Amino acid sequence: MRRLASLLTFGCMAVASLGTAHGQGPSGITVTPLKSANTTASGQPLVLPSNPAMVSVSRYVIAPGAKLPVHKHPHARYAFVQAGNLTVYDADTGQRFDYKPGEFIVEILDGWHYGENAGAEDVVLLVVDQTPDGSPGNTIVRPQ
Repeated sequence: MRRLASLLTFGCMAVASLGTAHGQGPSGITVTPLKSANTTASGQPLVLPSNPAMVSVSRYVIAPGAKLPVHKHPHARYAFVQAGNLTVYDADTGQRFDYKPGEFIVEILDGWHYGENAGAEDVVLLVVDQTPDGSPGNTIVRPQ
């Protein structure tokens, strides 16, 4: 996992260094910024970890009609919607967030929420977790 995190970091830095103010890099390469954020979806400030971190990347496929359990993430989680439409609800405030293909999500940090696929096609997410090195995971399901 450390090697993956290093490769991801290097790859992101390499791509970022190719871009210019207009998103153009060397011939044949276009860099298109998708999102820049300093807060989560619910407005919480993003803070860098002060200790060694681990980056984990997962692909989630959420079938039509599926609903995730109410859960929270104690550490940073980001997601890119590759397909389908995802609706996320803040379980404490009822606030609703709708995401469609091509959108980038900065998930609620340490707050209870859940997502659902009310559409007719799979929701496909590329999910990136940033946790303390050696952490067992980044999702806590709310006890019933």
